[in-house]
Amino acid sequence: MFNWMAWTTPVAVFFICIVLMLIGMTVWEIKSPTVMRKGFLPLATTRGDRLFIGLLSAAYVNLIFVGLSGRMAEWLGLAAEPSIWISFVLSMALLLLILRKG
Repeated sequence: MFNWMAWTTPVAVFFICIVLMLIGMTVWEIKSPTVMRKGFLPLATTRGDRLFIGLLSAAYVNLIFVGLSGRMAEWLGLAAEPSIWISFVLSMALLLLILRKG
């Protein structure tokens, strides 16, 4: 069923985190309805808006990292491509920043 995608541990952890965030945000929204607020993003957003923007940003960070990892190995003189865990940590940090301050 899942053979269509290259399921590595980092990919599985990334998608599990997304599912857990969606479940957590749904429960949080039911218990405490959100209000619009203005952070560093150029528009007033709700928690759901910031989650969506953060998830898109996290996906782009991961895609950019995967696309540039071969070049980074050349530029930095590494024997192998950098670990995908680096992009996972960077994307989750960006997501948390957007959720908290966006």
